[in-house]
Amino acid sequence: MADAPNRPLSPHLQVYRPQITSVLSIMHRATGIVLSLGTVFLVLWLMAAASGPEAFELAQACAGSWLGYLFLFGFSVCLFYHLLNGIRHLFWDAGHGFELGTVTRTGWAVILGTIGLTAVAWVLGLTVTGAM
Repeated sequence: MADAPNRPLSPHLQVYRPQITSVLSIMHRATGIVLSLGTVFLVLWLMAAASGPEAFELAQACAGSWLGYLFLFGFSVCLFYHLLNGIRHLFWDAGHGFELGTVTRTGWAVILGTIGLTAVAWVLGLTVTGAM
């Protein structure tokens, strides 16, 4: 093997151009991590609610701050993305949608659906709470 060319033994990220399938796969894993962290904050909020009015007021003040809204917005984006991409994976598990064109279309549908569901949830949420 001494005369083999000097090349990588396995494919590397520098060799391949990112495709929608690879980007969505990485994002699915990342959103799963964010959702896990968000669940910790949900438990802390519930603990504050169970602890009494002073603790709950503090938790609500944190959630109602601009940083809290930013976190909640990011959490909702991750939630809707992970949900829609998970449904897409369920179809794949059943053996449907593996054609290249279908994979690309469903990938874009996940992205557009995430944007749409997040927008609807936030508009309805802010309207109902009177913040809008």
